[in-house]
Amino acid sequence: MAISDWPEAERPREKLIEKGAAALSDAELLAIFLRTGITGVSAVELARKLLTHFGSLTKLCAASLHEFSELPGMGPAKFAQLQAVMEMAKRALAEELKNGDIMDSPQSVRNYLCLSLKGKPYEVFVGIFLDARHRTIVTEELFNGTLTQASVYPREVVKRALYHNAAAMIFAHNHPSGIAEPSTADEILTQSLKQALALVDVKVLDHFVIGSSEVVSFAERGLI
Repeated sequence: MAISDWPEAERPREKLIEKGAAALSDAELLAIFLRTGITGVSAVELARKLLTHFGSLTKLCAASLHEFSELPGMGPAKFAQLQAVMEMAKRALAEELKNGDIMDSPQSVRNYLCLSLKGKPYEVFVGIFLDARHRTIVTEELFNGTLTQASVYPREVVKRALYHNAAAMIFAHNHPSGIAEPSTADEILTQSLKQALALVDVKVLDHFVIGSSEVVSFAERGLI
């Protein structure tokens, strides 16, 4: 049955307008993005098939052009649209972080980092450089590595902090395994970065570990 034949209250677009985007399932949101299905398959059914194939919305959004285009009804045009949506969301969140004290909007920080790092197949280490009022100067991908680790060099981080004239920093990295629990190595690295940056009067405010369904804050754990 085509979506146009569904009761109006159950159609994703009408449901979004009436109840807001948060009321929709992943499949319903994806169906609005897709706009149309394929022969014999509605947009919602196609969305469900895509989510089943990739395993989650996060993994779908992180798929390569080749992986995305292998599926019926998908191709470069839809892939480009999806990447544009993702980039607009990241830029909107990045703008929000620049408008005031970053510590006043911890959820925005989490949202931005999740959108930037979750689902990547290799480990990425990011630094958010802040001024004396804890406003974002710039966010940089400092190091990247393999499926299990990225080599991080405190001396290089200090050089970047001095270059940006930063007064404070927030770090984040993802765990491609999907498990956000910090390792002993993560804790040792954080302390090394904190000590190295303290020598140039740069404070480390937090270190986030991004998993597939959880974000762990070192500050909240008392590890900073």
